[in-house]
Amino acid sequence: MMRQMRENTKWIMLITAAAFVALMVFEWGMDASGQSGGAGNVGSVGGTSVPVQDYQTIYRNLYDQVQRTQDAPISSQQDREIEDMAWNEVVDQILIQKELDRRGIRVTDDEIRQAVRTAPPPGLRDDPNFQTDGQFDMQLYQQWLSQAAQDPQFLRDLERYYRDMIPRNKLLRQLTSGVFVSDRQLWEEWRDRNEEATVSFVALRAQEHVPDGEIEVTREEIEAYYNENRDEFSIPATAGVRYAYLPKAATAQDSVAQVERAEQIRADLEDGVPFEDLADLDSDDRTTGPQGGMLEPFTRGDGQWPEEFEDVAFSIPVGEVSEPFQTEYGLHILEVLSRDGDEVEEARHILVEMGRTDDSEIRLLTRADSLEALGRNLTVDEAADRLGIGARDGRITEDYAILPGVGQADEAQDWIFDEREGLGAVSPVFENREAFYMVEIRNLTRAGYMPLDNVAPQIENRLRLQKKLDRTHEDARAVASELRDGASLEEVAERLGVEVETVGPFARTDFVPGLGTRNAAVGAVFGTAEGEIAGPVRMGDRVLVMRVEERIEADREAWEAQKAMQRAQRTAELRQERLNLWLDGLREITRIQDTRAEYFRMAEDQADQPQIPMAF
Repeated sequence: MMRQMRENTKWIMLITAAAFVALMVFEWGMDASGQSGGAGNVGSVGGTSVPVQDYQTIYRNLYDQVQRTQDAPISSQQDREIEDMAWNEVVDQILIQKELDRRGIRVTDDEIRQAVRTAPPPGLRDDPNFQTDGQFDMQLYQQWLSQAAQDPQFLRDLERYYRDMIPRNKLLRQLTSGVFVSDRQLWEEWRDRNEEATVSFVALRAQEHVPDGEIEVTREEIEAYYNENRDEFSIPATAGVRYAYLPKAATAQDSVAQVERAEQIRADLEDGVPFEDLADLDSDDRTTGPQGGMLEPFTRGDGQWPEEFEDVAFSIPVGEVSEPFQTEYGLHILEVLSRDGDEVEEARHILVEMGRTDDSEIRLLTRADSLEALGRNLTVDEAADRLGIGARDGRITEDYAILPGVGQADEAQDWIFDEREGLGAVSPVFENREAFYMVEIRNLTRAGYMPLDNVAPQIENRLRLQKKLDRTHEDARAVASELRDGASLEEVAERLGVEVETVGPFARTDFVPGLGTRNAAVGAVFGTAEGEIAGPVRMGDRVLVMRVEERIEADREAWEAQKAMQRAQRTAELRQERLNLWLDGLREITRIQDTRAEYFRMAEDQADQPQIPMAF
């Protein structure tokens, strides 16, 4: 029972309140750059510092959540998105706490005791251990609670959960007290998803329906369009650059070195060095390393580990240390201490990440410093030639800054256009997640407009198509009138040389082949009675005329039966929208400083410095 208690306690710590981000209480010990956590701040919100450990904790939890949803390793782009999500969450936490303090919202011990007894966290409600016949059983929960209460750490965790969540739920109720969804709104949403139609239609394609020779576009019309729509032809300021870069990706030599490192760790284990000592000293998994590499229990197929990891975990003899093997996380050395069927109860591992070695990282940083020093007196070509890395041509505009091999070059973009550097200027070395890079400005073009003569053919084609559509729409009106007078859609289609297409049944919210989704054509169908003609309706370069073959009305009795659940769901969505707007408003009036980049750059610089022992 105590083991079950430990497993279920994890739910307590991972559940979020209904519309608020969770306050993470586990300390994962690894930050966004893979460096071990430490003291310091990565920004401030309204004068309140953001501790690096708070940011790291949320980042690590989000990272693990995303990784569990996909087989492939998390990409650099995803990693940047996760970092920004973690930053936004920690900012929201501080904004919410400030508002709780301002409003004086508190929670009493009696409220916590009452919530513990009668309002278990949502994750526990879904746990089969607390269900009878598929329904949550309060008696089972309270029996478990009486035994779990014997663990002081569990009680502290549980109290912390409710002490955080109850005030936030009080704030949520205050912010969303006026949210109400009427029966009419609920019915319209239900109808849009459940009312269905089947339709036959013909599509008149303007380009084919009207010959080019019948349409004339004059120079005066082209000039008028150009003058009235100048913004369509604007071009941003542009810089042609020459750039050199040093990629951060691990080299083949790094991979060989990391394999050798893993093999040496395995040899040290064979020589009798304690597993826990090597895990603490050498494992790149800084969550488990300080705990001797000990892992949480896991079951085959539960998604905690990749398939390659599970294959080894369930095949090696208990008590035997595996040879190094690779997953997307790196090289693992694994020892299973106890296993029962499809569950590994106790195991430990040492992780060697397949990144750059420390020596390789130092060489990279040294080369980046050398590139910057050379760039103070040389062109990019000359500096790159000295380092033997070559240089490339690129293009950066005020609204687009991507350089092949480098990726997003935002710092170069700011340097060129905000600092107003001139022709021939050589930048300092910039850094992003993919590379160190340096640019030289070769040419500059001011923002402006494309010349009329350059865009005249494009405008002429656009105007010609518009005139063809106007003519086609008039012809389609005549077709619709003919059909309403009793003509057959099939006969009219044959005369026009087009095919009759039939689609359905579909609802208003569906994507409909040939019609699209949530547009004028779909709206016209549901505004027309069965057997009647809908249209004509323009759809891009086509004009549609439709015959409604069948209408299936939404079931009001079925709607009534589920209305309460629908109202609860829609109300929750509106409350979340209200909360998001409120948070956006707080962000606009709060001074928020994001200094993550500076913090981690400084931390990396300090990590590269030799450590001087203290004298006693």
